[in-house]
Amino acid sequence: MEEAKMGDVATIRAVLAILQWWGFNVTVIIMNKWIFQKLEFKFPLTVSCVHFICSSIGAYIAIKILKTKPLIEVNPEDRWRRIFPMSFVFCINIVLGNVSLRYIPVSFMQTIKSFTPATTVILQWLVWRKYFEWRIWASLVPIVGGILLTSITELSFNMFGFCAAMVGCLATSTKTILAESLLHGYKFDSINTVYYMAPFATMILSVPAIVLEGSGVINWLYTYDSIVPALIIITTSGVLAFCLNFSIFYVIHSTTAVTFNVAGNLKVAVAVLVSWMIFRNPISAMNAVGCAITLVGCTFYGYVRHLISQQAVNPSPRTPRSRMEMLPLVGDKQEKI
Repeated sequence: MEEAKMGDVATIRAVLAILQWWGFNVTVIIMNKWIFQKLEFKFPLTVSCVHFICSSIGAYIAIKILKTKPLIEVNPEDRWRRIFPMSFVFCINIVLGNVSLRYIPVSFMQTIKSFTPATTVILQWLVWRKYFEWRIWASLVPIVGGILLTSITELSFNMFGFCAAMVGCLATSTKTILAESLLHGYKFDSINTVYYMAPFATMILSVPAIVLEGSGVINWLYTYDSIVPALIIITTSGVLAFCLNFSIFYVIHSTTAVTFNVAGNLKVAVAVLVSWMIFRNPISAMNAVGCAITLVGCTFYGYVRHLISQQAVNPSPRTPRSRMEMLPLVGDKQEKI
């Protein structure tokens, strides 16, 4: 009886964790698109900088004041040798996501981001010469096919936004792969990750933001009518961006890897639906089919990866060590951070 109650509590906790993760993620995406489109604040570098500043402050409060997580100590040398390069890639990843949001609809941007598993596997194969068995490659076929179909049939296609989103996928993959070597020995959670990387990202991005967008931001401040509500929305998006990282920490500790993978793909579907309801961007039937194929492919990829990870625990003695299946780095719960 007690075990049944514990199971029910765990299930409720997992559902609540997933719902709040979905809520923060979709809200941040919609708010960013609203800032670019409705507020006419077309400055993705500045928006990203606001997010980094809010995340730096939020992580400091969470760790140092509220002590919700213990601080993982990193010596000064490793901060510059390991964390700074990661922060640079992390910064590029966030900026490109916001840049793509300025030029393409949320639905298209979220579908393209689902291409990340494919870019990660290809990068590991081409650059790091890692071997993956045929099931991994086969699971990427619907992802690639869905992305191609979505891109061809996208009614609001913009080449610059598309390229920004695709390079963003490469940046996400690079960050994941680099984390395996640069952060080896450190057990970072999402809060400690933000605590160390967000200040570096702010430092990296602040100068380009001022140089490239400073005059435009000043002009916007003088010409936009409802300036105070607009600034509140921009600042709130930064606060919610930090809350999103905190929610990831919560959902990671409340769900299994398979549940996390499925919930992540359903989250994309929720974001696409909500964004369409708000912005009413045109979506053709074939475009919707392409998006659906991509999400199904991502779910299938996660399932295949889970099966291989289970088999890797007890590998067959007939399998040569040099031909052992190597798991792609994308898909694990920690790597979603």
